[in-house]
Amino acid sequence: MLETLNWIERYFDEVTDAVFIFQEDHLLVSNQLAKNLQQELDLDPNYLAQVADASVKQKLAPTDDCFKCEIRSLMKDISIPITLAEDQPHPLSYFLIYHVIDTDNHVFSLTLKSRDIIERMDQLAQQRQLNQYVNRAHEEERKKISSDLHDSIAQGVYSAIMGVRRLREESLSADEIDELSQIIERELNDTLTEVKGMALDIRPSVLDNFGLLSALKVLAQRSQENSGVTVTVIGKADTDRLSSNVQSVLYRIAQESIHNALKHAEANEITILLVSHDHFINLEIIDDGVGFDVPAHRKFNGRSLGLMNMNERVKSLNGSFGIKSSPGNGTTVTAKFPVVGA
Repeated sequence: MLETLNWIERYFDEVTDAVFIFQEDHLLVSNQLAKNLQQELDLDPNYLAQVADASVKQKLAPTDDCFKCEIRSLMKDISIPITLAEDQPHPLSYFLIYHVIDTDNHVFSLTLKSRDIIERMDQLAQQRQLNQYVNRAHEEERKKISSDLHDSIAQGVYSAIMGVRRLREESLSADEIDELSQIIERELNDTLTEVKGMALDIRPSVLDNFGLLSALKVLAQRSQENSGVTVTVIGKADTDRLSSNVQSVLYRIAQESIHNALKHAEANEITILLVSHDHFINLEIIDDGVGFDVPAHRKFNGRSLGLMNMNERVKSLNGSFGIKSSPGNGTTVTAKFPVVGA
């Protein structure tokens, strides 16, 4: 038992948060970090207790000074933003966590947690979640490419091989040879078209050779021909100062947005706006489809996977990303990037 108490005491002293334990207004005990803060900042623990007491009264029972009242006893923890050393060059931002330990004996703890550390932890947790989304998106893209290669490309090549084998092994008339040769040629042409389409989806050469605006126009034309939906590109943006990565991301955003509009939105018209300003470039993809409830799609699903992937790609290049939509009012996807050298 004594050894267990020693372990608890060691943990209490070594924990990375400053902890003060009070009974009524009297400080009973504090850990080492709390003592260090008291010395370094000339911090009065009773000041923290007064801040906590004021917050408790404000949040739970503004007109009741009873510590043991029922509504207060139901609320075990309260988080209070607080700044210490405000008169110093580098003020310290904390969350003051009020926690009831023993209501009957009026015992409570106050814990100072660094807001910077909490925010970094939140950012790391969010980053891990976004990485999971992105990895899932990349895996889905690889599965789609694999499926296309197997179901379309491989089948077309196999069919052509079988045709060539017939030419070699069977005794065919001149007319049969001519007919079979035409079939093989059509099969190979169709396969070549499929390969070119896949190459355009993965990385369009026009993006490298002629820039983002030309690539968007080619994308719009292909999408319109394949779907029958009107897809228009408007803009006279100068994309020369955009990095290759930014141009690729903007292209992917347009591609994903068009895909979503055709697959989910039942759109009749899609407009792509690309506008450059002195200090930034702005891309908007607007559709007149059925729209959707944006908050409801923040949870993981087929559509949100693509949206999360787009958002993460934009953030990684210091851009901003937004989606505006509501049921019956279409959808607008926006991406904005600063222009290098502007």
